Amino acid sequence: MAEGRYDSGDGSVAGRQHISARFSAELEAIKNALLEMGGKTESQINLATRALLNGAGDVAQEVVAMDKDINRMEVDIDEQCARIIARRQPAAFDLRLIISIAKVTTDLERIGDEATRVARMALKSSIREPVRGAESQTMAIAEHGSAMLRRALDAFARLDVDAAVRVLLSAQSAQTDYEEGMVLLQAAISNDPTSLKSCMDQIWALRSLDRVGDHACNVAEQVVYLVTAVDIRHVDEPTLVKLLDSGADT
Repeated sequence: MAEGRYDSGDGSVAGRQHISARFSAELEAIKNALLEMGGKTESQINLATRALLNGAGDVAQEVVAMDKDINRMEVDIDEQCARIIARRQPAAFDLRLIISIAKVTTDLERIGDEATRVARMALKSSIREPVRGAESQTMAIAEHGSAMLRRALDAFARLDVDAAVRVLLSAQSAQTDYEEGMVLLQAAISNDPTSLKSCMDQIWALRSLDRVGDHACNVAEQVVYLVTAVDIRHVDEPTLVKLLDSGADT
């Protein structure tokens, strides 16, 4: 890991090889906090999906309650990042690390919001007769998004560019399940207009679960930026394949 430079406070500037133990501990602490937050959001997704498919109102309530913890962790991590920037004046890799952590934290908080929306849909469904037909697609989308998030966070922890790029390249594989689920739910509404409310709840839930994969991609993009200092947002798939084939210098 290539560390940055910072003002030690006594007028001297420590080089990358002489970073203070305290600064190193601060960076490690916010990185660990980020990974802990990621684990909580992954649990939220899994619990929310279970609540939706099983009509488990108690599980849905648990997911909604977890959102407060996720929001608190986002604020805490942002405050830690701001303090480090103010006190240490990091540069190079260390500055990119803090910037990436702040951005990833935002994506994790938004994933928590999506999981909470699914849980609220589950609460509505638990008091109505559920509409069947898109369960397998819903589960597939949820599992894919959860796996993408887990792999992206693992790539962040290991500073693994190849693993991050593979997350990005896997983004399209859940699209078929999403489209099939939408078709099934729209057909259910056409066949039975009284199912409109229940089907719309599931449609919104599908959209929220699909967005989890989008946020996981944002996390993966930050891994590439952190390690290589290259911003790959909005690049096309052939460019990603070239990046994978070239083997980024980590």
